[in-house]
Amino acid sequence: MADVAALSKRIIDNIEKVIVGKRRPVRLTLVALLCDGHVLLEDVPGVAKTMLARSLATSLGCTFGRIQCTPDLLPSDITGVSVFNQKTTSFEFQPGPAMNQVVLADELNRATPRAQAALLECMAESQVTVDGTTYELAEPFIVIATQNPIEHEGTFPLPEAQLDRFLMRLSIGYPSFTDENELLERLKDGHPLDDLEPVASADELVAAQDAIREVFVHEKVRQYLVRIVHGTRRHEELALGASPRASIAIYRASQALAALENREFVIPDDVKYVAEPILCHRMIVGSEARLRGRTAEQIVDDIVSSVPAPVEKD
Repeated sequence: MADVAALSKRIIDNIEKVIVGKRRPVRLTLVALLCDGHVLLEDVPGVAKTMLARSLATSLGCTFGRIQCTPDLLPSDITGVSVFNQKTTSFEFQPGPAMNQVVLADELNRATPRAQAALLECMAESQVTVDGTTYELAEPFIVIATQNPIEHEGTFPLPEAQLDRFLMRLSIGYPSFTDENELLERLKDGHPLDDLEPVASADELVAAQDAIREVFVHEKVRQYLVRIVHGTRRHEELALGASPRASIAIYRASQALAALENREFVIPDDVKYVAEPILCHRMIVGSEARLRGRTAEQIVDDIVSSVPAPVEKD
């Protein structure tokens, strides 16, 4: 896994030329990409959600497409449309932003459910269908969607079925005093993104996606992650627990994290590291628990703490 670890380090170091002091969300975004998954960035405006997507695309030398979600957005604005060419007297497909390798769906919850659903086929099948014709999406492919958790007026909350399509839900958060001061210093002569160069290729990333499937997961570690997921289905404070898709997501993400750390096997700490961003958006906190101020993150922490981790015997 040395090649995957070296590739990941180059990408993370390059992204951190733009994103200051946010290694955890950067690492987890790369883990999601290695798993061929998608990311929902839920945070307040101005904390570099768009910059994270753009710097990831630039670091990989991948094409980048942005969808600014508004209530009048149409599915064809996402997938593309067939346009009649008068010179050739035939219809020609004009690809939409979803045909890129890294797609940013900005403020996804401001789009109507019909437009939101247009992303489902792209995310689940890596293809789009327009006028009965199916177009395969180039590899690698990742959708990074953003939404503002504070302002809800005029928004369309994502249904559970669509939330479940995202491998992870992440938050970047405000920078510390030191990091924000360093950020201003870097912006003194221009934006760092303007000078960012690719440090990897799409082919290298696709090879890394294939390689992580070879990471060994011991039966006891596999049972450990399944017990955590089952714990969400039995927890008294949850109205809805995580689906089997969550188990698959934790399994793949743990493999990717182990490879990123240059290990050929998964350890329980890998499972703990990825459990919260994978599980929280797949659960529904009960009304009584919400009234007591309980959050999905707190409940996941309780479940992970209550499940004994396997230990290596001498």
